Amino acid sequence: MARTGDAASLGMRLSLAFVAVALSAVALLAVLTAALSVAAISQSAQGQRLRFTQAMAVVAAAARSQASSWSRADLMPTVDLAAKLHSDVQVSDSSGRPIAVSGDFGADTGPVEQAPIFVRGHREGLLVARFQNGLGPSDLRLRSQFWSAIAGAGGLAALVALVVAIAISRRITRPVVRLIETARAVGAGDHSARVGSIRAPPELADLAETFDQMADALARQEQLRRYLVADVAHELRTPVAVLQAGHEALLDGVVPVTSDQLVSLHDEALRLARMVDDLQTLAAAEAAALQLSLKSCDLAEIAAAAAGSLAGRLESSQLALKRRLHPAPARADARWMHQVVTNLLGNAAKFTPPGGRVVLSTDLDGDRATLSVSDNGVGITAEQLPHIFERFWRGTNTTGVAGSGIGLAVVAEVVRGHDGDLRVTSQPGQGTLIEVSVPRA
Repeated sequence: MARTGDAASLGMRLSLAFVAVALSAVALLAVLTAALSVAAISQSAQGQRLRFTQAMAVVAAAARSQASSWSRADLMPTVDLAAKLHSDVQVSDSSGRPIAVSGDFGADTGPVEQAPIFVRGHREGLLVARFQNGLGPSDLRLRSQFWSAIAGAGGLAALVALVVAIAISRRITRPVVRLIETARAVGAGDHSARVGSIRAPPELADLAETFDQMADALARQEQLRRYLVADVAHELRTPVAVLQAGHEALLDGVVPVTSDQLVSLHDEALRLARMVDDLQTLAAAEAAALQLSLKSCDLAEIAAAAAGSLAGRLESSQLALKRRLHPAPARADARWMHQVVTNLLGNAAKFTPPGGRVVLSTDLDGDRATLSVSDNGVGITAEQLPHIFERFWRGTNTTGVAGSGIGLAVVAEVVRGHDGDLRVTSQPGQGTLIEVSVPRA
């Protein structure tokens, strides 16, 4: 069984996942930025070294222009400037002969830059500078500040990600916890427990709504089951009591054993048997609504077959049956639709007096196949119409009419299983029209 702690663990995992994603993004950004920045800094340092070298070449050219030859030129300002720029220099004349060398020029291994020395437009020599450090102090400081900024940004991103992750994980896990608690309550027998309206992402809100719809359906099924048990107990009580009292009276000798007494008990037994058969039919119809064998079939052919099987009964009741059967291809279970037609015709025959008329029709109406049964019998009052498809319900006009009040309940279950519709119109003393529509094939 799911535990509420599982939701808290889910929230923690979501928070850690958010932080991990944020840190990964920052690390990737830092690596890319560092690679690009190091290249930019290196390029900038190289440009700076080149400018320093050119500046020292200009100083050396100034010294050469003030003297008649390199041997008389004062190159100390050039050497001093090189020292200030953390480099060693070598000055050569136009033939490549070294004129002046500073510091450990030959021993240094730093980066080298060179610049020609021009005096009055003529090249008089070459200055080669070897820098002691690849980067100057300012470049090193820039790089240090850059890495400090990346570390600070990573820490800030982790903090922000943690705060956002906690907020989002709570928004996700809170409705999950509520769903778990509600599901546990429903499983424990509390059919009134519902998740209700929750503030959550659309997917979780849809899940909660779907769960509530499922709980409503389960509650309705449970209520129907209780009603069915109560109705069955109520309906069976009378014939069972009559049979019991009659047999006890015969056994005790209170009443004599006569043919009339035996016929009465036999009638009650038959009534009880019919009721059990009707209950079995209703249970089969409810089960069939869940597992119908839907195939393409013609309602006109099904109606014709059902009418043929009841022709003798209608004739003996002195009823005229009119058939208006137009082709009506439907996607339906032919066996159970035959049961629907049989029940509707049988119900019409019960409440239509001798000499009356019953009309059986089939047709197409857009994307629906329709079947209707109408009569000019006693009709149904407006107060009774909402109840005619309830189990065991029998109206005020059923006195002397055999039946248990299950026939139309079977019709309702089968039509519902076909994703169909039922419509009833009736006027007392003028008859009843029942229309069934199912999806067209």
